[in-house]
Amino acid sequence: MSSKPNSSSTVGGWRLRAWQLGVLVAVFGVWYALTKPGLLPNFVFENDTQAAFFFGEPLTIFARIWNWFVVAADIYRHLGVTLIETALAFAIGTALGLACGLWLALSPFAAAIFDPYIKALNSMPRVILAPIFAVWFGLGIASKVALGVTLVFFIVFFNVYQGVKEVSPVVLANARMLGASGRQLLRHVYLPSAMSWVFSSLHTSVGLAFVGAVVGEYLGSAQGVGYLILQAEGAFDINTVMAGILVLTAFALALDALVTLAERRLMKWQPKAGESEKL
Repeated sequence: MSSKPNSSSTVGGWRLRAWQLGVLVAVFGVWYALTKPGLLPNFVFENDTQAAFFFGEPLTIFARIWNWFVVAADIYRHLGVTLIETALAFAIGTALGLACGLWLALSPFAAAIFDPYIKALNSMPRVILAPIFAVWFGLGIASKVALGVTLVFFIVFFNVYQGVKEVSPVVLANARMLGASGRQLLRHVYLPSAMSWVFSSLHTSVGLAFVGAVVGEYLGSAQGVGYLILQAEGAFDINTVMAGILVLTAFALALDALVTLAERRLMKWQPKAGESEKL
């Protein structure tokens, strides 16, 4: 078996990146063409400036982002607050979801007791808790983190719970027959079985942690990217609103990339698609 890297997969990766970049360029190109006054005939709005008013202009949006990060450099304080809120909500929600998921998956009696309460809490529209958290924890970072935790927790919890339940009974029986203790079963059987489910939930939780932070900033804050977007909405400045959305999206993708990097490092033991056929 050759250990040399597969050049065809590298070429395929570059081709995939080229297509992804092409789609992004096409989206912004169409956006620019539809919102640039006089560039294309307009069949929806009464005049060609209304499209730009409702959807913004890409060049103006990029200029606003450039001003935020380079010229005025005044977004870093707001962005830092939002990222701290997101990171804390993501970390605390993940830790609580992992711990509770493992506990209830390994304790059927406790799971039966708490099952209706967990379902009731999960069915609750948790965004409405934001004003309550603002009263409990104030208008600082804590209320935003609390809201983000409620959004992240249930995603991680249900995935961990299901991942532990999916452990092969044959593997469990063999491990017990070999004398594995409860701690060894947790470390070498249950956690590896749940890890793929955990990372699947983390990719979703990154975006939800951002949602919790931004919604909390909407309802009461004097700093944060959500606060900047709220101020722009009050002034009907759609370009600044879209600029804030693009900035949040970019950093959410960056955090998701960090989750992917951690997944690749911690899941090296798991065979990739197609490797079993090659062996």
